[in-house]
Amino acid sequence: MDLRTTFNIEPSPQKITYNDKVMFIGSCFATAIGKEFETGHLPVMINPTGTVYNPVSVCNTISTITDSREYGPDDLHYYDGKWLSFNHYTDFSSPDQEEILQKIRKRTEEAGKFLAEAKFLFVTFGTARVYRWNRSGRIVSNCHKMPASEFTHELLSVKDIADLWNSQLDYLHNRFPELSVVFTISPVRHWKDGPHGNQLSKSALFLSVEELQKHPSRPGYFPAYEILMDDLRDYRFYDDDMLHPSSKAVDYIWEAFCSCYLDIETTGLWHEVAKITRAFLHRLQSGSKSEITKFAGNMLTRIDSLTGRAPSLNFDKEKDYFLNLLKT
Repeated sequence: MDLRTTFNIEPSPQKITYNDKVMFIGSCFATAIGKEFETGHLPVMINPTGTVYNPVSVCNTISTITDSREYGPDDLHYYDGKWLSFNHYTDFSSPDQEEILQKIRKRTEEAGKFLAEAKFLFVTFGTARVYRWNRSGRIVSNCHKMPASEFTHELLSVKDIADLWNSQLDYLHNRFPELSVVFTISPVRHWKDGPHGNQLSKSALFLSVEELQKHPSRPGYFPAYEILMDDLRDYRFYDDDMLHPSSKAVDYIWEAFCSCYLDIETTGLWHEVAKITRAFLHRLQSGSKSEITKFAGNMLTRIDSLTGRAPSLNFDKEKDYFLNLLKT
């Protein structure tokens, strides 16, 4: 008896290896999959300006990076004792204006260099709804908990999104012809819009991405939304808020992602690296001296073996931790 509606995902002809840089930009789901890359020490950059949810904000983030936009005092807004940028996450806020400008400029430069060398750019749209700041009329990436009366809430049309992103894809393909762009729709529902409002928003995203699949650069699509909604349609695969996927669901989607974009060798190496990362993050709280010594020695041996196979791997933090365990 088959109790799930599973489906096949066409494997990507292009595979990700430990020599390939990958950038994730978009909603918190992009962060969840990007962190799996970090766990396995795959070269990745996740949301360089912070989490962004709507297609306009994702596009603005990419334009900031590719144009090497130089932010100045006029790009910041002072609110509640801090300078902030409407194009950046709250981490890019500070009472010191120059400090925040330097942080933004540094991150923009790092992201520009990374994207120029990246093989894949994964773009995750979370919602087609946007907030427009009434004073300037521009769409913001983050409202920074300012009063709702300062913004107008709008739903983007399919044409709005498709036109904007067709131009963006033109630019990316001309600038980085070897870069593969892959779209995903976040399975996280935006419940504050209500069940019907969320469906309208997601529908606009799906129709827009369908249009973008016709672009000459042939962008890809990964069915993260469909995996959770159709394959894993049970509340045991949701977190406590009943909206975000549980860790088991993320693991399941990550396995599907690996089957699609990683070859067997890279997937095997990822699993070995992940064991070291998890051992490093676990932080031993108890155990005899001999047990701790054996554990740390085993981890250091594994690290030496992995760096011999993949010299680009950097385990400096992990090695320091396990070496310190040997000294305790």
